[in-house]
Amino acid sequence: MSGRMHRGWHGGGRGRGPGRGGWQQADLPNTDDAAAWLSGRLPDGWFVGNPDVTVDREEIVIVGELPPLDGEFADTEAGRAERAAAISGRISRFREQTRDERIDIARQAEHRYQRKVAWGARIGDVVELFTTASVPVMTRLRQPERIVLDTLVDSGVARSRSDALAWAVRLVGEHAEEWLGDLRDAMAKVDELRAQGPTGEGS
Repeated sequence: MSGRMHRGWHGGGRGRGPGRGGWQQADLPNTDDAAAWLSGRLPDGWFVGNPDVTVDREEIVIVGELPPLDGEFADTEAGRAERAAAISGRISRFREQTRDERIDIARQAEHRYQRKVAWGARIGDVVELFTTASVPVMTRLRQPERIVLDTLVDSGVARSRSDALAWAVRLVGEHAEEWLGDLRDAMAKVDELRAQGPTGEGS
């Protein structure tokens, strides 16, 4: 039994060299079995079904679905507010009650996969992430691109250029999710074809 795996890059969980993407990254442990390992390691009863496991070069984020709330909430402003408060309280309770064991599991996973581990919980369409990594990403922008960021800052959409860049990346992710998924699948296929290619032995 394995959980659902999502990747920022479908490359077997390893870093890419300077010939692929223009940056250097030391080889990292393969994470193909991360969802299966976590499904076996997590205590029974924590989540409904298997958690979502998202992996990139720096972090593994584990988001599990908690049991639904008991009782009914009126479809009114007050009822919706009560439901939101009950969900927040349920997730907070899970976070506090599982803290020590989550720390222990995270320590083991970090040793196994050489990535930080973060947690989250979901009830219905509400997702709360606990402490997650914020990784600086350096880039160079020409003036037209800087003007875009400054416009977002000047208009109050973002607090700073870095905040504006993060906002823009989130916006692209929300509106290009299907295209990004197709791109990752294509990149994974290239990796598979490269691995199957001639090695030079006997050719």
